[in-house]
Amino acid sequence: MQATILYQAGEVRVENIPDASIKQPTDALIRVTRACICGSDLWPYKLKQADGQGQNMGHEAIGVVEAIGKDVRTIKVGDVVIMPFAYSDGSCDFCHEGLHTACVHGGFFGNAEVGGAQAEALRIPWADGTLFPLPVGEDDALMPSLLTLSDVMGTGHHAAVVARVGKGKKAAVIGDGAVGLCAVIAAKRLGAEQIILMGRHPDRIALAKQFGATDVVSERGEAAIARVRALTGGFGVHSVLECVGTEQAMATSMGIARAGGAVGRVGVPHYDVVPQAQPMFYRNVLVGGGPAPVRAYIDELLPDVLEGRIEPGRVFDRTVDLGGVPDGYRAMDAREAIKVMVQP
Repeated sequence: MQATILYQAGEVRVENIPDASIKQPTDALIRVTRACICGSDLWPYKLKQADGQGQNMGHEAIGVVEAIGKDVRTIKVGDVVIMPFAYSDGSCDFCHEGLHTACVHGGFFGNAEVGGAQAEALRIPWADGTLFPLPVGEDDALMPSLLTLSDVMGTGHHAAVVARVGKGKKAAVIGDGAVGLCAVIAAKRLGAEQIILMGRHPDRIALAKQFGATDVVSERGEAAIARVRALTGGFGVHSVLECVGTEQAMATSMGIARAGGAVGRVGVPHYDVVPQAQPMFYRNVLVGGGPAPVRAYIDELLPDVLEGRIEPGRVFDRTVDLGGVPDGYRAMDAREAIKVMVQP
């Protein structure tokens, strides 16, 4: 079968690898019908050193179940399923608490052990706890939005939940990538009265406004902090949804959060220390977040997608087959595309 392998920064190949197969009785095998390239995939795309080891790429997918292990009980052959970016057994303490990304038997897709989703097929560990069956066919018109439930919509929602977005609150979203745009949807959905997008790309700004952003701040650094404070009566926002993961983004978060506010960080952090620890302490600003337990959020978000109340699939602005995946990486890295869908 064909699959996407990253060998070093900028070098993505689609190659023939051994077919995915069931290895454990709790596994399922899916034929991938939709996958995508994630903003977090761009970090290794920019930074991976040549070490002779290829990295299997892709962690977001929808697929059709082709086979199941003998101990799989709730997933059946033929099901159309969402594959969250993390696999989980669904039965440990953390899964019961809704934190599937901390599952004691879990892990993340996109590695040598389980493979990556930018491929023709994929083995799914702990199929019962991981996969979410859909009540639609594999070619349903809602597939783009349903695919976002495997990561970016759930991740944007996680940022909003951790940042305690609620009715009447003021929120700021740092980052205008697919997660940031979905965070705008999430903030709007949870009732924020003011949603400030911090971004500078015209096409993304236009989409964010359609999703519910009320204001846009394109400055950076101290100028950005001053602008957000000016838009919020000098106090800053109740909720910061940090969707980038850089030290500058976190420093900006600390600068725009009002006293008693909260920061939900879902951008993979590329810094060792959260800046401005003392102001954070004295202003009682909460900071939380991490890999979003998207499996726990599907039940809540799915009805809004199926009934058309939210349309997160609009973040996809380019579709490629597997052969087009390398150019999809290039396009996203060059900011020519917001998010690329892959149809093997």
